Amino acid sequence: MASETDAADVVIVGGGSAGAVLAARLSEDESRKVLLLEAGPAYAVDAIPAGLLDASNVADAEHDWGYTSRGNDHQPDVAAPRGKALGGSSSVNATVAIRARANDLAKWASHGAEGWSYEEVLSTFRDLENNPSGDDRYHGRSGPLSVRQRSDEELTPSLRGFVEAAVASGFKQIYDFNGADQNGAGGYPVDVVDGVRQSTAIAYLTPDVRRRPNLTIRGGINVDRLVLDGMKASGVIVDDGSTYAADEVVLSGGTYGSPAILMRSGIGPAADLASLGIDVIANLPVGRRLQDQALIPNGFALAPGYLEMTPAVGSLLWTASSEAVPGDLDLQVTVTHLLPASLSPTGGTVVLAAAVVQPEATGTLKLASRNPKDAPLIDSNYLGTGRDARRMLEGFTLGREIARQPAFAQLTAGEIIPGDSVGDDDVAGYVFNNLAAYGHPTSTAPMGSPYVPWSVVDSVGAVHGIERLRVVDASIIPEVPSTVTNLTVIMVAERIYQRVYAD
Repeated sequence: MASETDAADVVIVGGGSAGAVLAARLSEDESRKVLLLEAGPAYAVDAIPAGLLDASNVADAEHDWGYTSRGNDHQPDVAAPRGKALGGSSSVNATVAIRARANDLAKWASHGAEGWSYEEVLSTFRDLENNPSGDDRYHGRSGPLSVRQRSDEELTPSLRGFVEAAVASGFKQIYDFNGADQNGAGGYPVDVVDGVRQSTAIAYLTPDVRRRPNLTIRGGINVDRLVLDGMKASGVIVDDGSTYAADEVVLSGGTYGSPAILMRSGIGPAADLASLGIDVIANLPVGRRLQDQALIPNGFALAPGYLEMTPAVGSLLWTASSEAVPGDLDLQVTVTHLLPASLSPTGGTVVLAAAVVQPEATGTLKLASRNPKDAPLIDSNYLGTGRDARRMLEGFTLGREIARQPAFAQLTAGEIIPGDSVGDDDVAGYVFNNLAAYGHPTSTAPMGSPYVPWSVVDSVGAVHGIERLRVVDASIIPEVPSTVTNLTVIMVAERIYQRVYAD
């Protein structure tokens, strides 16, 4: 059992994109004792494995929870990668550093979450980044997270060729997706410096931060449930039975981890908990509104003479489908070299992946059992509405059409996924049977007023009805942004720190 010396002012469960930020910020106050518990390894900065540093290495198998989800009726088991190491998924992601759009954030307010408009959070986005390029109105120069805009010169011939092909197809070229306009094609902004992924384990938990006497970081700690004194959190219980006491608990275990801890603690849908023999402490709709984005790959062999595959990431088309809500950009076609070169007869690949980034359908996350070592039951419900399915087909077809433009086609040696045998009239079957996770799950403990029937936490992450318990991670986002989520999750943690804890 953990001793009384382990008592902390704040215990943070999960050292990922949000938890690492909070640990760094909360421990700036020397009088506040902070304990950060990470289920995966907590590597020292100078001992981080090469695979986690390499920006081209995505979804590292040695540092993954190994979850799967029900994608849809056609695909009952789809990999649901989540990082399991200090830095969380920021240690294994594709390093794309794109913010939620103003329209995305406006939807949060419509769901009852206050204080999250684009005008209110822009300063937080600016403050968290150090970025030598871009307009001063949108970019910060001295924040902890290094963000670099991919220039045309940095892109490989095929990544650059896709942008040129998209422009030839009538789309605008975008030079900064975090600037004034996002509707078009261009190179990514990334959190990469000299090929090294800038996870929150590196950017926020620097050697100087880790040396603070009031901050303790422990790896290999898998939290089972909360210690609750009536309706007040007073610590956590680990899967080996150890207990860590704290005046306040912050769950930052991510969209799958945090709701699982809540439900094992008796905070969740009453009927589901009762069916597992869990005493109900608070009947809240935890796990009832999962949102995630699916993608569908379209792979090509690179032509001889154009086999460059570094950097692996990449370029992007971000636009509106024919069924988009006015103001939304609900389709993305990402272009990367993340498809193994071994799949190509020429030894080089490029992959276009279409995604519906404003899905209508929602899924669920439930407990399989009371055992914290059992993976949760994830149902992503990809393409769960007719509109989602139509938009995905539209996005795939759009990417394929752009790929036929000479600016891109001359750099490739043929389509290898799905291949020429799948014609434009046959893509529906391919799409429904070959979906993958884009990897941006949110909304399993969403923010909102206590009078909103699906909300679990308030506008700064405090769990309804439970004192001294907060959730700060992607699970509290009310509606998935229309892009990757990592930068927005970091902003959420920074913003809640500013609103709740900063002097």
